[in-house]
Amino acid sequence: MLVVPLVFVGWAATAVATAAVITVAISTLVPLLILVAGFESVFALHVNVERIGRYLQVFHEGTDTGWETVASRFGERFATAAPDPLFGRLFVLATSVNFLPAALGWENLPELVVLAVLHLLFINRIRLARAFVATQRGTDLERFVALRHESQTGSVIPDSESEAQASVSEPD
Repeated sequence: MLVVPLVFVGWAATAVATAAVITVAISTLVPLLILVAGFESVFALHVNVERIGRYLQVFHEGTDTGWETVASRFGERFATAAPDPLFGRLFVLATSVNFLPAALGWENLPELVVLAVLHLLFINRIRLARAFVATQRGTDLERFVALRHESQTGSVIPDSESEAQASVSEPD
């Protein structure tokens, strides 16, 4: 996975360059954008790789014998042994380090508050993404099983999201 090292090298280079050229606290926004873009890339890659895995598990594996099935059961049984697939702790640490120049060199309080809020919003985004990833495997598995059932029987099994959308769009 080359995305994470490239993101952190790009972030560090941008942080040093902006600190050398721009001496105000607002200069921390440019490196923060690099971190946000990098995290969103890692998140999108992880979500889609997991989704492909569930597709392969449902449509192309036998029962309880394929790689994806065994890997999924291993992940469920030994969840504490798994590394952080989103590198969330590293991104939170980098975000905290990115905020340090603003925290140490602030000149006016409103600017500091805006920068703090933006950094905290990104940390919250990381937290929400990690919560989504924790439930994604089971949710995607259920959805693909429903899709396989639909393709085999020709009947549609509505899920709770499509039922809610249908009830909103239907006139009373």
